[in-house]
Parts: sequence; structure tokens; C-alpha cells
Amino acid sequence: MNDEDFEPRLGKMRGRGRGKRYLSLVVTAARRAGKRTGIRTRRFDGSRIGRGAALARVLRSGDRHAGFRSRRVVVKTRLAMLGGKGLGAAQAHLKYIQRDGVTREGDPGELYSADRDSADGKAFLERGAGDRHQFRFIVSPEDADQYADLKPFVRRLMGQMEEDLGTRLDWVAVDHFNTGHPHTHIMLRGMDHRGENLVIAREYISHGLREQASRIVTLDLGPRTDLEIEERLRSDTSAERLTAIDRRLIRDMDEARLVSASDADSFQQALRSARLQKLRAMELAEPVAGTSWRLAEDLEQTLRRMGERGDIIRTMQRELSARRLERAAADQIIFDPSADGVAPLVGRVVARGLADELQDRHFLIVDGVDGRTYYAAIGRGEAIEPTPAGSIVRIVPREGGVRPVDRTVVEIAAANGGHYTIDAHLKHDPTATEAFAETHVRRLEAMRRTMRSIEREPDGSWVIAADHLDKAAAFEARLALDRPVTVESLSALPIERLPNVDAATWLDRELVSDRPTPIRDAGFGQEVRTAQALRRQWLVEQELAEVKGGQTIYPAGMIATLQRRELLRLSAQLSEEIDLPFGETRAGDHIEGRLVRSVEMASGKYAVIERSRDFTLAPWRPVLEQQLGKPVAGIVRDAGISWTFGGERGGPTIS
Repeated sequence: MNDEDFEPRLGKMRGRGRGKRYLSLVVTAARRAGKRTGIRTRRFDGSRIGRGAALARVLRSGDRHAGFRSRRVVVKTRLAMLGGKGLGAAQAHLKYIQRDGVTREGDPGELYSADRDSADGKAFLERGAGDRHQFRFIVSPEDADQYADLKPFVRRLMGQMEEDLGTRLDWVAVDHFNTGHPHTHIMLRGMDHRGENLVIAREYISHGLREQASRIVTLDLGPRTDLEIEERLRSDTSAERLTAIDRRLIRDMDEARLVSASDADSFQQALRSARLQKLRAMELAEPVAGTSWRLAEDLEQTLRRMGERGDIIRTMQRELSARRLERAAADQIIFDPSADGVAPLVGRVVARGLADELQDRHFLIVDGVDGRTYYAAIGRGEAIEPTPAGSIVRIVPREGGVRPVDRTVVEIAAANGGHYTIDAHLKHDPTATEAFAETHVRRLEAMRRTMRSIEREPDGSWVIAADHLDKAAAFEARLALDRPVTVESLSALPIERLPNVDAATWLDRELVSDRPTPIRDAGFGQEVRTAQALRRQWLVEQELAEVKGGQTIYPAGMIATLQRRELLRLSAQLSEEIDLPFGETRAGDHIEGRLVRSVEMASGKYAVIERSRDFTLAPWRPVLEQQLGKPVAGIVRDAGISWTFGGERGGPTIS
């Protein structure tokens, strides 16, 4: 047809590629084109899209001939999207990298830029408020301890990056010296000098930047000497982690996992022999005949896990030593939420830190009531509320796997032509309420946002594929990385303040519980037992408990009495602050107002809700965090409050 007849139709792409990202469609089409033409030597995978791709290939080819003499640099990269909660996460990340104790003197981190030794982090975030994404780097030269100041090295690296990518870069950085390996955190705006999205080739991020950093460090400190190389390799022969020697052994082994200890170079042969003997001691290799050895099937994965465990143990020992807590090595344990029959972990927070600084994955070191100390990975920091040192928490493994809600969706879709809708749900199950059906929609929405593999039709119906349960299992596995456990705050106050607090405390709930937490008379458990004895004495003095026949008797309403005492005391203070009277609520009452803030009490965390003529207090729930400043409504029940959000009928209900 001629040009005049052409009418473009704007809108979403539909058809066979619906639901896929545009880049994935390009990659798929290119692969098919390659199959048709018979060209298979260069598989297109998207790694060369963006700035710096050609240079990265040149640098990578040059690295193959660089040998052992180049100074090694570790570069970790994360692409952070700034939509939704992304900007808040960027603010939190900037605050984290400037935290106390990261300099050589133990001072807060100092933010700097290309031309300023003291950069304005707030201004940097404001400049990038409209950016689609942001790059975050951790750059760690292996010999960084030889630098008196890392700033000149980082500025040269970023200047070289500008030259490689052909654009000016807007960045800030902080140097950290609080670990055994000094390193630098760099935050780079995702915008080039023309105001367009900065797209960097994956090949440059994976290889080019690291090679440029290595070249600069090698120029600064000189090539590694024979003595440095030999000392490093000798230390690797006894390491309980994955080493360069292991990688070479794995590369050289045959299909039967056999490898020879021999090498043309006598020094390399000595290294291989020593390393194989160490692997034998760890039951990861065994001699076969002559100089042949068979490597364990899971050698690489096992050594990686051993290295990670070693890092964790060192972290625990460092934090315990800093707080002068003496715990036997046998009582330092990694909490594994995936283990069969694992019990909830209750204890005092010793420290909180980042296991993965780029991915914002946190850990807690907890002094358990069983006398042991635990390292617990808790996932993404934004998903876990603040847990200050000294607070008492309960850590429970998060339930994963396919949920009943997923099976219900599949069942209803099977009876409705492969589609799920609220109307179909109510028709399929007349006993279900609309609010209950909406929980299924929220589940599908969450899966669609995260997995991008579930389709919603323009009419609001959901396309449920035959493998929906597999998608649900994959979704839960992905969530487990971000939040493997649930962290419940039992007491914001430290244990030494609980015996004399005029409020309902964790100690009180343990004293009256039918199934109290098992407590061992050792470590933190010993402190808890002492605090419980003092608390019993205080309750008797306050006539809230009595001793009969050598046993302490607690009346049924003791917890409620203590809670109300603190509630009335706090409400009187808040009434003066916000100039409104306090309205107490009881079971069956309807609450409607604006959620203005939260307050921390010894009895727990509470929400402050302003109404037209007064204010009231309600037990806090994490879901309320997203409703601050917004209207909320709920019905008070004995087991808690059923909340409705949205300011109008039909909004989501959270029981």
C-alpha cells in the first residue's frame, strides 16, 4: 500500500507477545532470525545494548592476556528502579552508607562527589527525583588498604567511566573502612547529560568497569610482585572457601570429575597438591590412582556455603566482642527458617546489619532465651520495622509454598473458562463474601507486579494458565528471598527496665501464658529468669498478684488492667499535645478517623486516630504504615480490629 493509506494505531502491544517486556520480544525475534539464517556464533542476549558495549569487549579480550600481575578489584552493581517506593529506598540507602563508624576513626561516612569533598546528598536525590532508575556500585580494590585516601582513585574511575560512556555522570560516593576490605559505595543517577535515560551495556557493567578499576589500581600500586602472588596463593591452599585454585581444578576436571595434581609448573603443582589434601580433609576430594583425584559433585556450592558461613561467624564474633558478650563458639548458631520443625526464635537484639548492601538484605544477631546466640537473615530492610539493639523480638519462619487462595483461584477459573473474577467467585461459592473474594484479587495483583507472568483483561478478569500453581510456588520462593521470616516486636524496652514498668510487658504475658517460651538458665535466658523473679515481686507489691501455697496467682484481668493504666496515662499526655479529648473504645465500637501517627508503649505500638471531636488509640499493625495521614475505619473486636481502608465503602478490609 502507499504511504497515504497507512494509519498507525496507538496503544498496548497485543497478540502473542502480550505481557512480555519489549526487550524480551527483541531478544526472542533475534534468536529466531539467527536460527533461520544459520548464524549461531554470536548469540544475541541483550548484553551489548547501551553505552560502553564495544569498549567492554576490547577490555575483556585484553584481560585474558593480563595474567596474575594485575591488581584485582571487586565491583558489585545494582540497578534500582525509583518508581513507587524506590525514592524512599534511595533515601534510606544514602542514609545507611553515611552511618556512624565507617571511617578509619569510627566517624560517620563522608559523602563526596566529582568536585566536592563534602557533597549534598539531599540535593543529589532532588536532582534525580524524576529519574527512572539509579545505579549503585560497591568498588573494593583487593589492596585498598594501601591507599591513604580512596577519593582520588574513585574520581579517576568515574572520570574514566564518563569517557567510556561518552556522557557526563552525576554521582556521589562514600568510602568505608569498617571491614577487613575497605570499599566505596557509589550512587549514580540514571540520566545522561542530555536528560535522557542512561542505559549502560550489561557487558560494560559486568566486565568493563571492573577492568578499568583494575588498570587504575595497577598503575597506582604497580603490578603484583611474584612474592605477593605466591603468598596469596599459598594462603588459599588452606582456606575453607572457594578459591582461585578450586576454580582451576574445576575447570580442568573431566566428565568423571577426575583431575590431576600434576602441572608443568612446579609451584602450581605444589599448590594443587596442597589444596587437594585440604579438600580431602574436608571430604570434598579423594585420591584415585597415581596423581588423579576425584572432586565432590557439589564442590563449588559447598565451598561457597562454607565461605558464607565463615563470614557470618566472624560477623557474630565481632559484634559480640564489641558488646563484651561472652558466648561459646558452639552456642553461635545460624538460624535456618527452612529447616524442618524449626522453632520460633525469641531473644534480645544484639545488632542489626546488612548481609547484602546492594540488595538491602538485613540480618539480626539475637541473644536467645535458650542461652545461644543466633544469626538470622531477615530479608529486605524496608519490609522489617526498626529493631533497635536491646529490644526483644520473636522471629518466626515465613510460611511459603502454594496457598489455599491459589488453589481456590485455579478451581474457580477451571469452572469459568480459564478466567477468575469476583462475580465468578461469588457464583461458585455463595457463602463467600465480596471482601473475601477481594483478597484473591490482591494476591493476583501482587503476583502480576512481581512476576509479570499473569494477565489481566481490560474487563478486569484474570487469565489463569494451566501452570498457575507453579507460578504461585515461584512467587513464594521469590518472596522468601525478600522476607524469609516474620519479626515480631515483643518489647521495645530492654530487659533490665521491664521488672518495674507500670504497664503490660512481655514478662507479664510469659508469666500468665499456658505455653510459656522455654527459657534456659544461661546467657540471656539467665537474665530473663532474674527479671521474671523481680517482676513477680513487683506485681505482688502492686496487689496485682498474690502468693498462695508458695505459688504466685495472677488474676484473669491482670494484663488488661496494666494495659489500661498505661493507655490512660499516655492518652492524657497526647490530649495536651493535640488539644483533643481522648475517647476510649470497647469491643463492638466503630472507629472512623484519620491515622496521624504511631506511638511506642511498653505494652506495644499503638496508632493515634483523630476523629471529629476526639482521638482514640488502637493496637498498631504493620499494614497501617501505608495509611499514615489517610482516613481509616474499623470495628473493635475481642481479637483486634478489622480495618477498612480507602475512605469509602468497598475499600479493602484487613482483619
